[in-house]
Amino acid sequence: MSDAQNDFRDLLHAQRVWDAPLPRFDPSAAPAAPLPLFHAWFAEAVAAGQSEPHTMSLATADAGGRPDVRTLMLHDADERGWHFATHATSAKGRQLAGHPYAALGFYWPAQGRQVRVRGTAVPGSREESQADLHARSTGALAAALTGSQSEVLPAHEDLVRASEAAWERARAEPGAEAETWTRYVVEPQEVEFFQGDDRRRHVRLRYRREGTGWTRELLWP
Repeated sequence: MSDAQNDFRDLLHAQRVWDAPLPRFDPSAAPAAPLPLFHAWFAEAVAAGQSEPHTMSLATADAGGRPDVRTLMLHDADERGWHFATHATSAKGRQLAGHPYAALGFYWPAQGRQVRVRGTAVPGSREESQADLHARSTGALAAALTGSQSEVLPAHEDLVRASEAAWERARAEPGAEAETWTRYVVEPQEVEFFQGDDRRRHVRLRYRREGTGWTRELLWP
């Protein structure tokens, strides 16, 4: 084994998890539906100083059933589900068109918490998608106008030129439309809340959709 590999493993094994005191979670006091608990945990993550608590992992599957995952931003969480946006022509957009099921993962290490969401990913209307785009920053609009997401980039200079042109257009036309920009909502079938424990007695509470309501159940850690 190389010295570099040994150094990596030594560094990896030296890392600590949850050195700070963790909050307690009483699942018997949890609400009947997952959304209010998500809102509460998100607010508590912000209050605890969690960096970028609105970022999440999005997992999809390609045409061959192979899983794919990336990190992106949450745009909303409401009674419909958990919202995000991307180009319909991107890798994740194409994957969702073929297999409209997704899983989301939030990790807030400041409190030793995770939230997992699984469900159907439904594209929003054109009006909803464009409203989502224009509710964001000039930089976000410029990035969307740059286009070609997930396609092969011949050279970095091509990105620079396209980005500069997109920034100019975004400043000049703040109402410009990105044709393929699409807002999606993951309509949840399962939502799990994980509260870490320093003695590894983790609390896992899963909500499962049953008709118009939810069933709550504890899971072994």
